[in-house]
Amino acid sequence: MDGYRGYIQSDDFAGYDHLNQKPDIVHLGCWAHARRKFVKVETVRKKHRSKRANPKSLAHEALDYIGNLYRIEKEARRRELDADQIYQLRQEKSKPILDEFQDWLEAKKPLTPPKGLLGQAISYTLTNWEKLIIYIQDGRLRPDNNLVENAIRPFVVGRKNWLFAGSPDGARASAAFFSLIETAKANDLEPYAYLRYIFEKLPKAHTEKDVKVLLPQNIDPDSLAISNQD
Repeated sequence: MDGYRGYIQSDDFAGYDHLNQKPDIVHLGCWAHARRKFVKVETVRKKHRSKRANPKSLAHEALDYIGNLYRIEKEARRRELDADQIYQLRQEKSKPILDEFQDWLEAKKPLTPPKGLLGQAISYTLTNWEKLIIYIQDGRLRPDNNLVENAIRPFVVGRKNWLFAGSPDGARASAAFFSLIETAKANDLEPYAYLRYIFEKLPKAHTEKDVKVLLPQNIDPDSLAISNQD
C-alpha cells in the first residue's frame, strides 16, 4: 500500500486493521456485511418461531433501516445523478436514517444478549459505525463493496485450481495479474485482446511513463479493437 492515497472499502477482517494507521487512506466499512448478520438472525428466527410469534423482530426492524438506505441508492441510480447530486441526496435523506438507526442500535444493545446472533449483529454494526457512514461524505462512494466481491468471485470459485502460489512472490504476481484483468474488464476492455495488446507493446516500454500508458484505464476500447485487427 506504499504510496497509495484514497479510499479502501472492506469488511471487518482484522487483516485490514493496518489501514487505520495510514493517514492517506480512508477505510470504509461495508453495509452488505453488516446487513448479512441481521439476515442471519432473521433466517434462524423464522426457522424456529411459532405461528403466534411477533412477525416483526428486532432484526427485521434493523433490516428495514438498511433497506431504506438502499432505496435511496436505487433512487440515485434511477435518476442517473452525478456524484455531487448523490452527495446532496444522501445528506438530505440518508443521514437522518443513519442517525435514527444509530440511536436505535444503541438503545437495543443493552437489552440484547451480547453473545447471541442479534447481539453480535448490533455490536458489529456499532463497532464499525464510523467506517460504515463514510460513504455519505462522497457521492463517488458506494455503501458496500459488492461490485468488487462479484468481480473476484470467479477467482474465489476456482481457487482450488490455484490453491498454492508457490512462493510469496508468486502470490503477489498472481494478485497483480488478477487485478489487471479485473481493471481491464471494468474499463470495458476484452481481457484477451488487452493482454495481446500489452504483450506486443511492453517490449518497447522503457520508462515508467511508457508502462503507465498501457494500464487499462488509459486505453480506449475502440483503439484496442482496431489494434487487434491489424
